[in-house]
Amino acid sequence: MRTRADRNAPPPPPWQRHWSLGRISFALFLLLVLASLPVLQGSGRGLNPFEQLGRFTGQFFPPDLSVLPVVLAALWETVQIAAVATLAGVLLSILTGFAAARGIAPRWLVFATRLLLNGIRTLPSLIWALLAVAMLGANSLAGVVALSFYSMGYLGKFFSEAFEALDLEGLRGLRQLGASRLQAFQYGLWPVVRPLVWSHTLWMLEYNIRSASIIGYVGAGGIGLQLLRYQEFGQWDRFATVLLCILVIVIGLDLLSGWVRRQIMDEAGGPSA
Repeated sequence: MRTRADRNAPPPPPWQRHWSLGRISFALFLLLVLASLPVLQGSGRGLNPFEQLGRFTGQFFPPDLSVLPVVLAALWETVQIAAVATLAGVLLSILTGFAAARGIAPRWLVFATRLLLNGIRTLPSLIWALLAVAMLGANSLAGVVALSFYSMGYLGKFFSEAFEALDLEGLRGLRQLGASRLQAFQYGLWPVVRPLVWSHTLWMLEYNIRSASIIGYVGAGGIGLQLLRYQEFGQWDRFATVLLCILVIVIGLDLLSGWVRRQIMDEAGGPSA
């Protein structure tokens, strides 16, 4: 309903009627794309990219399955790194999520926690792996530490935004009835956030398996070390075997986690993803 002040306000200028914030943002994005077109310039050597690609990928086939036992052992270590790092990241993210949620934590704590999470997300997982290897040496523990911090940076942001949107009246009602903080969280808040936490946990596990396949390049354990060895010696047929194993496990996990997420959302009464 418009107030008298709104009716008496002067009409907006013509440019403002035609240029909303969304249109301005889209126009700026297009200008950025146009200004970035010079990056598409090639080396100028006149190479045929499809011929180069065909010659390179031809070295991948047929895959050398003789290294499959070694690859599967390294792949299992990759899954272990991702699983432990995901659990550690989720536990840390729940704490930082509450600390970064407006309306739940004090303003100074929200600012400090969000600054920390932004700093963590600034560095890619490979850089975190380099730092972890420098501190802990070249081993799988370094991979777990690196991916735990990286997971906390992303999940902390997701959880904080979700916690801000929660209706806390049920939680306050339980506290007024005499429930302890733990009981209020267990019965008033956790049933609401559980489907969200579990869904993001599965997504992060998928991501960490892919990341754990790469951080071995810098000595943080997992199957990435095998990729590095085969690359250095030009053994692309063995390299292809590693890629096939990673592809199979990622597709399988994606299908499984998608089914689990749908079941969780159905149980929670929400829309299935």
